Amino acid sequence: MITVVIASRLREDRLDYLTAMHASLTRQSVPWEAVIALDGASPDRLPAPLAQDARVRTLSLPRPVGAACARNLALNHVRTLYTNWADDDDEFTDDAMAVRLNTLESTGVGWCAGWSEDHYPDGSTTLWRCPTPPGRHEAGDVWKYWKSPADTIPIGPTTILARTDLVRAAPMGGLVQGEDYCAALGVTALARGILLPVPVYRYRKWNGQMTAQVGYDQLEVAAREHAWAYGRSLRSVLHGEDLLGSANS
Repeated sequence: MITVVIASRLREDRLDYLTAMHASLTRQSVPWEAVIALDGASPDRLPAPLAQDARVRTLSLPRPVGAACARNLALNHVRTLYTNWADDDDEFTDDAMAVRLNTLESTGVGWCAGWSEDHYPDGSTTLWRCPTPPGRHEAGDVWKYWKSPADTIPIGPTTILARTDLVRAAPMGGLVQGEDYCAALGVTALARGILLPVPVYRYRKWNGQMTAQVGYDQLEVAAREHAWAYGRSLRSVLHGEDLLGSANS
């Protein structure tokens, strides 16, 4: 029913975390598959638990292309009704798939998301409640909870389980960072969905995460402005609004 799409360069300092991500998937109570896009990395470096799991398939890219492109190319290999993006250093909570899948199947909405937790090196976690309130949301409404590009993003991209056709229609944005902001805004703009007030994903907080890298802040403002404007424009087109006319009036 579900495919989890992960991009990884199989860096040495992330292999244990990738193994932990896989372990969190093995604890799920509903069927799943995973497609791991190896971003210029050799499949020989894949940790044994993943290499030996028939539910895990790999896409070996001949050269590094970046996370956004690697994830989008991996979509070509998804063969399930639902898709969930994930990072190679994070984890899912034990009931993450079941609680969202049950909601999707029982309501017929296009996507279902939850809250996330920040996961620290000492094993502790802190709950992050996204600005979008729990409950049902019509197509395009999630963007309204991102008041300006500088504010906290309205929903966690990797907390979203969505119909695969929606994910293909609104994949990762063409950015070197913040590409998942576009993906989240796109999916939530194309279909109604439900946000559950339960944590479904754990973001690992450590010095190797992308947001902790030197130079990350150099492009974050531009990436946020692009993603915010993308969400605004997509929503306006789907709702028949005239942004250009409004700006000139």
